[in-house]
Amino acid sequence: MEEKFTFSSKLKYFSFALMAIGAIAMAIAFMGDPQRAWADLLVNNFYFLSLAIGASFFLAIQYIAQAGWSSGFKRIPEAMSLYIPVGAIVMIIIILGLKHIYPWINPEEHAKFDEHDLHLIHHKAPWLNLPFFIGRMIVYLAVWTGMTFFLRKLSLKEDMEGGIEYFKKIEFYSKVYIFLLAFTFIGASVDWIMSIDPTWFSTLFAIKNFVLSFYHGAAMIILIAYFLNKNGHLAFMNKSHWHDFSKYQFFLAIMFGYMWYSQYFLIWYANIPEETSYYIQRREDFSQTLFVFNIVLNFVVPFVVLIPNFMARNKHVLAVIAVVLLIGHYTDLYEQIMPGVTGKLQIGFVEIGSWLGFLGLFIFVVATTLSKANLIPKKHPLLDESLHHHLH
Repeated sequence: MEEKFTFSSKLKYFSFALMAIGAIAMAIAFMGDPQRAWADLLVNNFYFLSLAIGASFFLAIQYIAQAGWSSGFKRIPEAMSLYIPVGAIVMIIIILGLKHIYPWINPEEHAKFDEHDLHLIHHKAPWLNLPFFIGRMIVYLAVWTGMTFFLRKLSLKEDMEGGIEYFKKIEFYSKVYIFLLAFTFIGASVDWIMSIDPTWFSTLFAIKNFVLSFYHGAAMIILIAYFLNKNGHLAFMNKSHWHDFSKYQFFLAIMFGYMWYSQYFLIWYANIPEETSYYIQRREDFSQTLFVFNIVLNFVVPFVVLIPNFMARNKHVLAVIAVVLLIGHYTDLYEQIMPGVTGKLQIGFVEIGSWLGFLGLFIFVVATTLSKANLIPKKHPLLDESLHHHLH
């Protein structure tokens, strides 16, 4: 089955226009407030990098579980995962602005901490020091990039040569990948986000972010599949495919709600000053509205809407929920990063424009990758199951 995606000139120019808006927004930010600019760069890059990581995890899980229903559109998470090398380059650039983001790096910021907090920072110095921090970052990015390219190479060979051999190879290396991903993504979440508040710690923080990555990565896969289907591609997709997608969104909404509530409830109930300060800063000092908005977008809306089967099988409803979740993803990351860096709620042209710039870059990478291979992996051994997928 041959089906090609063409990266149209209209879509290409649209992505270029978005990137231009982003470049202007970032230029304005760096000229006006470098700290805000670096923090915004981290928010946006981690946003799209985590979507790509989530998509790569989704793809690996499909191979490990030998799931056939998703084989017909596996090019979508493959294309999304190819943003990882681009995100890696941006993360390397962010090294230039680390002192604007992480107070433990900048000695001038230490004056803001009391004696107890300085003791905590000193206690974490064997882990939170600049050479080790950069070294770990390079390892994380190298693992993700290397495994992404390797799995993509095997997938293309599978499509050219066929047979079960490449499927078994991808299944095996997918297991290797998620094992490595478990450690590296947890380390990256702790290093790049949690260490913005170096006196605070949570054992649930990293796994919550991992769930968020998978959750919102799946939402982006749904949205891309929806637009491709709407434009005449992936015509085999039916209500059963969309229903299976909704199951991912529903159970991940529950997982997010559980992780969010567990972290918040245990810390708030324990009432330990160095723990509760994190939530006081975000709920009381930063924005109570944003604090509530986060849980509403990421848990309440998808949980309530996707309970009825007739809603869960409707691709238009799923597309709307995916958009809600992608807004929720930004809300969550903004709330994680900005209070500890700038301490101010600022949503203006800089934030919106820079996000649009990264969106343009993401569209360009995904569309370019989709156009380079057959959209439907015609020699995937489980393709027939996807083409004739029906739930009763």
